[in-house]
Amino acid sequence: MENRRISNGARSNQVTPTHVVFQVPTPTASPIPPNFTMTPPPATSFMANAAKFLFFIHLLIFTILVIFLSVHGSVHRTHAFHPADWYLPILASIATSYLASIFFLSFSIRRPSLSIKTSIRLSPLLTCGVAVLLLSGGTGSSLGFAIIFLAIAVTQALYACWITPRLPYAYEILSIAVANTKVPVGTLSYISLSLLVGSIYAILWIIGVGGVVEDKESQFGPLYMIALLLSLSWTMHVIKYVVHVAIASLAHAQLILGDNGSVGPAFRQAMTWAFGDVCLGAAVAPVVGATRGAARAMDVLAGGSDEFLFSCTSCFSGVADQMVGRGNRWGLVHVAAYGKSFGTASRDVWEMFIKQGMGRLLDNDLTGPICFLWGTTGGSVAALTAGPWVLLVNKEYFIAATIYSFLIGYFMTRVAMAWPQACVAAFHVVFAEDPLNQQLGSCIHERLRELGREDQTHTNI
Repeated sequence: MENRRISNGARSNQVTPTHVVFQVPTPTASPIPPNFTMTPPPATSFMANAAKFLFFIHLLIFTILVIFLSVHGSVHRTHAFHPADWYLPILASIATSYLASIFFLSFSIRRPSLSIKTSIRLSPLLTCGVAVLLLSGGTGSSLGFAIIFLAIAVTQALYACWITPRLPYAYEILSIAVANTKVPVGTLSYISLSLLVGSIYAILWIIGVGGVVEDKESQFGPLYMIALLLSLSWTMHVIKYVVHVAIASLAHAQLILGDNGSVGPAFRQAMTWAFGDVCLGAAVAPVVGATRGAARAMDVLAGGSDEFLFSCTSCFSGVADQMVGRGNRWGLVHVAAYGKSFGTASRDVWEMFIKQGMGRLLDNDLTGPICFLWGTTGGSVAALTAGPWVLLVNKEYFIAATIYSFLIGYFMTRVAMAWPQACVAAFHVVFAEDPLNQQLGSCIHERLRELGREDQTHTNI
């Protein structure tokens, strides 16, 4: 099947969707070719093959490193370290993360609107609870981490107030996307299996970390931890994007063809021909997303000021816009649906967003931030499981166990929340392909008109 491309004219001289003037989408031709099929051919690029190769090499190195650290740590173990006091609390937090992730996902799928309200209220509260827990450590290090978590909790609370005007659309788009994509309920078993894989990796990861904690005399402890943290991030993102691509495939097929699809083949495709692009996306998309978020935050702080402090804001925003046009999570929808390479899919999808004037709409989409809030909620639950236990049995490793449990809980929850995030991403991409698609309803049209009126009001002022 031929990949559908957007003409070069859609680039609008590299104008980003954020700056595109509002327009009511009016497609001139049917975006779906007559011979459309949902079984895409492999279109793996060199970069995707390289990413897949590096990922498997990284897993091999990770395994060797874990074995080395565990053996080396056992040989040079300090007298204060007791394996049961370290491993049992964190293993309990991993089990808690697994169960909490499934619960949060089920809640979000069954009650989308209520889940958003819950995450907004629960995440700052539990993050503050972790800060209070860390304060009980009674050391300078625990105080420092407590301040960080307290700052995160306050930021989340302020953010919840700031996004209040955008919440009605967030409620509506998540509810409609989850309902209209009609992803089979049996998908939950595959999500559970993905979380099980993540749990097994987390257990191996914490064994490696335990080896570093055991041996305090090692000069390379910080380097080992940096390597382990990078491995944790990439591996968990790969698991997350496998789920994302599989769900996006099912959602796109439903919205385009009204075809429910089969869960098993969708996950097999994500693990076979699309896996290289998944690995590449897992390495690129989080960095691009973080850069774009930082650029938007700088724009808000600058507020149009030309002071020296904000003189680099426009330059940084331009870099972020260029990056997001070459690698973004929406592109994974076309990876799933059309077998495109990640780079090509990202460019094509971004050009469609430009053409349809959906920049402000994407900026106002709260699905990503809501999934982040659920992630911090899951991380806090894990930290509040392991932290008090370690505090009682071995205070020396209290901070490390709490922080590492939080990270594992965060990533586990993000894996689960890839389901609703993929549904919303597919919903937006399908709208960009065919704004007249009857299955999409009028939600996005109405929101675009609303944003258009706001732009006109600001222009008149």
